[in-house]
Amino acid sequence: MGDPAGVGPEICLKLLHNKDIARICTPIIFGCSSVLEQAATKCNLGKPELIIKGLSEADRPCVLNINTIDLNEFNIGTANAKSGQAAYSYIEDAINAALSGQVSAVTTAPINKEALYKAGIKFPGHTEIFARKTHTERVCMLQYSSEVRAVFVTTHVSYSEVPALLTEAHILNTIELGAQAIQRIRGAKPKIVVLGLNPHAGENGLFGMEEQASIIPAIESARKLGLDVEGPVSPDTAFLPSKRKETDLFVCMYHDQGHIPLKALCFDEAVNTTLGLPIIRTSVDHGTALDIAGLGQANPGSLFEAVKLAVKFL
Repeated sequence: MGDPAGVGPEICLKLLHNKDIARICTPIIFGCSSVLEQAATKCNLGKPELIIKGLSEADRPCVLNINTIDLNEFNIGTANAKSGQAAYSYIEDAINAALSGQVSAVTTAPINKEALYKAGIKFPGHTEIFARKTHTERVCMLQYSSEVRAVFVTTHVSYSEVPALLTEAHILNTIELGAQAIQRIRGAKPKIVVLGLNPHAGENGLFGMEEQASIIPAIESARKLGLDVEGPVSPDTAFLPSKRKETDLFVCMYHDQGHIPLKALCFDEAVNTTLGLPIIRTSVDHGTALDIAGLGQANPGSLFEAVKLAVKFL
């Protein structure tokens, strides 16, 4: 359900009542039924039709009631420790259900990093939580949309830390995980474009040596594995329309290198998924939107697309 103080409850309600989603899967919302009922009233939406206590009861779209928060303990639209702790508990229960085979995949609604930290939960995001809870050492983020698909060698770290993290092995692993995922979704060998880190992809070492030291060797290793890889490409021209049309997957060196074009071009349909996990995990590509929480204005499009992508992975 995501953070109870954000738009997660609203978009989850819209998911529960969506007939197209119900035709492809049985959505189960891991969350607090009283929070969802409050959101239904505030946003003028239908309340959950089925609230269950155990997953064996899930024979149609429903809510698995995880009653970890009182309505008086948090304010909608405000990051706070109580809602952060509740959101974390929903994630933990969903991961455990997936690991035990009780659910086929997990799709996450947005959490608030400030709320997590206020609750004493020191994870920078969903990706790191899933990696820790599934005991997975190496994962990477894939952002997927009809217009742009991108994987990221680094994500939630400061720019000053990025160069040291760009090892040949790390870049190659990201290329491989991304290629496997795109081929699984699309059924064909992907055309991959790897971006440089520096302006003009380093200009042969003139503007930085990361390309020569690690990016180019990783590309060469990927080609030896039979992958169709181009690069390093200058980041400022990588996402031009002609390039997007012919590229199945972009490999980005850091968070904003791919997130800026993705959110500018396809904000409402982009989906985040974590590759390398032993379970399927997809997510919306937006935050808790505290400024519009409880107003009935949240667009559920990214959540719908995230569920559809999870089904494609099955």
